[in-house]
Amino acid sequence: MFDVERTTKEVVAWIQNFFEENGKDCNAVVGISGGKDSSVVAALCVEALGKDRVIGVLMPNGEQSDIDMARLLVSHLGIKAIEINIADAFNGVLKGINEGVLMEGLAPLEITPLTKNNLPCRLRMSTLYAVSQSLNGRVANTCNLSEDYVGYSTRYGDSVGDFSPLSRLTVTEVKEIGRFIGLPEILVEKVPSDGLCGKTDEDNLGFTYAVLDKYIRTGVCEDEKTKELIDKRHKANLFKLELMPCFEYNEN
Repeated sequence: MFDVERTTKEVVAWIQNFFEENGKDCNAVVGISGGKDSSVVAALCVEALGKDRVIGVLMPNGEQSDIDMARLLVSHLGIKAIEINIADAFNGVLKGINEGVLMEGLAPLEITPLTKNNLPCRLRMSTLYAVSQSLNGRVANTCNLSEDYVGYSTRYGDSVGDFSPLSRLTVTEVKEIGRFIGLPEILVEKVPSDGLCGKTDEDNLGFTYAVLDKYIRTGVCEDEKTKELIDKRHKANLFKLELMPCFEYNEN
């Protein structure tokens, strides 16, 4: 049985300890999307450090249909925030690729839909680190265990950060914490979407988070095809959770 009160207290203490050991005077810098994960992480950081040491960064790519949810979270918590539109950077990279000078017989690059979907994530992480470095910060990772388990994150995008409060907690558990700490229900229950391809997370995954969370915590999945799909995604994306492979040099 998930003890939301005990877990919340433990996560808050863990954040406090991280900053005690890795930057006593540093700020927590959180990319704010308006979804449950960034909302819960920001709220936990406020609880741990106080609102004056939490900085929210909103990063729309041109027009963002749900930007009002991110603004609501900032207002609800009373934290400092900056809104940075990454559209120029996004379009600039795509333009640079299209107009790049081809060398050594390389054929013109065809920019794939997946490339276009993942590029904003990586630009947002670069933006977060630019803000963090300029404001004496530490960047919060906002991924949860459910997403990490099936690789539903962008490598060197939302998959990274300096500290990760939710990486061992499922979507179901994150929602419970969100309610426990008093976040607006609209933020806790906002349908999870990457905001890039027009589909929900569950559409892209092919199963619900409820089914995934039950499988993670109990090992039970009634539908064999769904179990096989989860296992396949987990195995294929394990590399995202591991350190980069390195050649081990032995001078002997």
